[in-house]
Amino acid sequence: MNVKDFYFDLPQELIAQDPLEDRASSRLLVLHLENGELEHRTFRDITEYLHPGDCLVINDTKVIPARLLGVREETGAKIEVLLLKRREKDIWETLVKPGRKCRPGTEVVFGEGLLRGTVLDVVDEGNRLFRFRYEGIFEEVLDQLGQMPLPPYITHELKDKNRYQTVYACHEGSAAAPTAGLHFTEELLEKIQDMGVKIARVTLHVGLGTFRPVKAENVLEHHMHSEFYEIGEAEAEKINQTKASGGRVICVGTTSCRTLESAAGEDGILRAGSGWTEIFIYPGYRFKILDCLITNFHLPESTLVMLVSALAGRENVLHAYEEAIREKYRFFSFGDAMFLY
Repeated sequence: MNVKDFYFDLPQELIAQDPLEDRASSRLLVLHLENGELEHRTFRDITEYLHPGDCLVINDTKVIPARLLGVREETGAKIEVLLLKRREKDIWETLVKPGRKCRPGTEVVFGEGLLRGTVLDVVDEGNRLFRFRYEGIFEEVLDQLGQMPLPPYITHELKDKNRYQTVYACHEGSAAAPTAGLHFTEELLEKIQDMGVKIARVTLHVGLGTFRPVKAENVLEHHMHSEFYEIGEAEAEKINQTKASGGRVICVGTTSCRTLESAAGEDGILRAGSGWTEIFIYPGYRFKILDCLITNFHLPESTLVMLVSALAGRENVLHAYEEAIREKYRFFSFGDAMFLY
């Protein structure tokens, strides 16, 4: 299976740069899994496709303002540090630009000394381990100095940080938003629950590896980045009960999907717990839990397009993307949505 099999030509102007004022007013392309047929709807119409007894699974991770701008203490040269994952209390794995001169022992100052960092080591893919020093609470310092780590295809800063968060975000730790969830409002979620649809919360802290291109020509040679997930006992029970009673499990986003499929046994039973997942889902994969998927439109040749193709079939997905491009849907993080139903 070749990476080029998942290529499509996307006009630059269809990459959404800003979120819509009304989250639920995004467009929704419905792809029927049985026959590949397409429908053009608005996102708030999602309620018409949900049934009592279904379970909607959301990822309640919260994006941290992980982009820090500092200077090297020795030279005053500008340095950008992106927090990727916390290794210990004040030790973080980071992505540094420019990284070439950021050797172990390098001191970096942020916010005129409110935060200071020392490079401890160079690890996988050239990432740097930083030990940070500060007064008070790290999260408060970060909130004061940090910027939202928007994807590389967003060309300007976001005015309102909260628009890169879902309305249900609560567990801090992501370097990127689970963007399929950005379409939901509190009112829409309340309406869905009132219909008799259960809502289960899981947590997967999204890493920046989600934006990394697949460099191997052969899909099978690609190695996925590792991300931390957690599923509570009560939430696992909700999902297992849904399956047992014949309801559908509908994942909001590829992150919710990857969380469930990582924690499920071959018997189709979801296990509560936490851990790190490197699951890579591509055509040929047999889904153990997921029945339907709400997702955004993804980058050409990305692992996310491969995941969606595993569920709906590569030809159906590429045909749907061609239709979306023809109809000028908005793509990527702040773009429109698909429902694979």
